[in-house]
Amino acid sequence: MARLLFGAFALFLFSEATQAAGFSEFVSDTFGPISAAFSALVFYTVNIGGVEFPLIIAWLVAGGIFCSVYLRVLTPSNLRLSFKLLRGDFASPEKKEQGQVSHFQALTTALSGTVGVGNLGHGAIAITLGGPGAILWMVVGGLLGASMKCAECILGVQYREEHEDGSVSGGPMYYLSRGLKARGFDKGGRFLGAMYALFIVIGCLGIGNMFQANQAFTQLQVITGGDTGFLADAGVWVGLLLAVLFAIVVVGGITAIGRVTSKLVPFMAGIYLVGAFAVILGNIGDMPGVIGLILSEAFNPTGIAGGMYAIIAIGFQRAVFSNEAGIGSASIAHSAVKTDEKVTEGFVGLLEPLIDTVLICPLTGFVILLTIYDPAMVGAGVQGVELTSRAYESIFSGAPYILAGIIVLFAFSTMISWGYYGQKGWTYLAGNSQLQRYGFYLLYCIFIVIGCTIDLSVVIDFSDAIVFLMAIPNIVGLYIFAPEIRAAILDYRNRVKSGAIRDYRKG
Repeated sequence: MARLLFGAFALFLFSEATQAAGFSEFVSDTFGPISAAFSALVFYTVNIGGVEFPLIIAWLVAGGIFCSVYLRVLTPSNLRLSFKLLRGDFASPEKKEQGQVSHFQALTTALSGTVGVGNLGHGAIAITLGGPGAILWMVVGGLLGASMKCAECILGVQYREEHEDGSVSGGPMYYLSRGLKARGFDKGGRFLGAMYALFIVIGCLGIGNMFQANQAFTQLQVITGGDTGFLADAGVWVGLLLAVLFAIVVVGGITAIGRVTSKLVPFMAGIYLVGAFAVILGNIGDMPGVIGLILSEAFNPTGIAGGMYAIIAIGFQRAVFSNEAGIGSASIAHSAVKTDEKVTEGFVGLLEPLIDTVLICPLTGFVILLTIYDPAMVGAGVQGVELTSRAYESIFSGAPYILAGIIVLFAFSTMISWGYYGQKGWTYLAGNSQLQRYGFYLLYCIFIVIGCTIDLSVVIDFSDAIVFLMAIPNIVGLYIFAPEIRAAILDYRNRVKSGAIRDYRKG
């Protein structure tokens, strides 16, 4: 009943909020110059080897290199342990552990926040900007991101807060404030925690909400006739439907979100992977040439201003945009896991960039390179998911319709996860009451409808910049807590090897 009332009240407000004439133009005219200036500041670039490289991306890459070298967590034995934890091998059937969702549900919830619409386009964007060689550097960026994601998830569980109703809250705002307080920096910790929480509340309304809703509506509009189809002027109604579906899921909290994403993520990713592998198998004879092209262009690119430095920069940027390692958002979902061993979720979390950036994005690149790639594409423009759709359509004429359905699912799942992230940021600032939670979700639903009805260029530029600002306080925390994280990883690994931690699958 609460869900129905929530949805009905939201419907009324949505309709009112989206009827204002010229709202899109008002947003663009009023906030356009501010957004442009702010985005230019956040993504301030320096010239490296003839290519403009954003300092915020360099900050993220440096964090990834540090965590990879210092923590040394990305090893074959640790990956085997990650899959065993994901499967539940060490979960006691009798012991009740703190938390709300399983390792698998925590991973799929976090993946649903990163495996969004952009993942179908990042490989295409990398190729059109930097050529085939950028795919290799995307993979390297994804590998660097895995260690950062591991560190974030360990801290998320270590410093999470348990509420009276049994729910838990975690993420960078909690490990920054509580962790630094334990080290005698109470005011500094509270400041960084509040900064992060504010950033994620603002950012989630843009790239996690309006952008995803807008892309979902755009794809539905394209496959139903475009500007002359029956959905041409139905942005409000599509937004209303997405908002109501969102409300039905999130009112149940992280347990309901986990149940939905644990089914939705494998399903939508599975369909996409089947399609990608079908294209690859159908052109398997050309794969050695494609792999050779990627390797040669990665180290000796042709026709790219800035040469190898430019390729590396483009690949790393696409990797960061894809998996969001270092931004810390995914640790909010991972913090809700049922475990008394903080390190376990770190091992599970490191799988996220591997699935997101090391697997899905390169497969998109392979599909394009095997079907429609032409060297003239490089530098010709950024087409993203449209190029991906053209690649699949060259093999199967009905592919755009299937891809559109996958995009809608990707968009919706991302909206669910980022809604949860934003809600946790909001309740960190305003208090963890039911009124605050429902109030935020109502606001979030309104923004879903707005996302389906206005030009988002200004809003997305601003929110994109805000999201990347989250990396500043988060990575500061990773550097500070790195010795603690490394000690915890070594201790857990030693206990697993010694048999002190029981593997219940073996009996």
